[in-house]
Amino acid sequence: MPRRPLITITTDFGLNDPFVGVVKGVILGINPEVSIVDLNLQVSSYDVFDGALSLAQSYRSFPVETIHLVIVDPGVGGSRRPIVARTMDYKFVAPDNGVLSLVYEREENVEVREIDAEHYFLHPVSKTFHGRDVFAPIAAWLTRGVEVTRLGEQITDFVRFAAPKPKPAGEGVLKGVALKVDKFGTLITNLTPENAPQLFSENPSPFKLIINQKEITQLRQSYSEGQPSEVFAILGSSGYLEVATNRGSAAKLLKVGRGVEVTLELGRPPS
Repeated sequence: MPRRPLITITTDFGLNDPFVGVVKGVILGINPEVSIVDLNLQVSSYDVFDGALSLAQSYRSFPVETIHLVIVDPGVGGSRRPIVARTMDYKFVAPDNGVLSLVYEREENVEVREIDAEHYFLHPVSKTFHGRDVFAPIAAWLTRGVEVTRLGEQITDFVRFAAPKPKPAGEGVLKGVALKVDKFGTLITNLTPENAPQLFSENPSPFKLIINQKEITQLRQSYSEGQPSEVFAILGSSGYLEVATNRGSAAKLLKVGRGVEVTLELGRPPS
């Protein structure tokens, strides 16, 4: 039995307005057999990087041939282009504003096309709701078997940005940044085991994470290992080093937010 086609939705529309429901209605009107998953409906408003990060943390968790619909579009109605991107396993429908940048970074081969096949759009096309009139119908038609080659010409000048990378700042010192503060007040940094393998070895180095002049020296394996009000480091499920506290907000305890500098100082591993 063939699997039902699947579309995920990532957007900053939130839950207080009917926008997401309307987008789903358009999709189901074109293909009633499609399954729809809300990947993240509460991306920070107008925040293309937050949308890119949310998508990058999640898109590979879905079955091959999933279509990821991304509507974080502060330039709606302007000169930015609608695009469809195709990797070996997935398709992405989005505005060309950099929201797919971390997908481009993670995938070896990505084909990107500007969508100009307007006969697949809903008409008239609103200047303020391309999620309904452009992106939703394109995603839906893809589930009906429309080939990406019919949607527009391939482009190479698509918009992309680089996520901030940790930078060396002396022997055994890395400067990073908090990419996000999640719902629980956990800081997701841009530090990974690739940047500091000695922190995650069998004989790990002692370390200090310095944030807002406060030092974190404990690396926990799970959130529940942390003591009450203790701020600790932990390797999160997305592969980034996080700063957390057990059943509380590390961001509040440290009095910081997204974008704060994170300094990692590594000592010598014990002999």
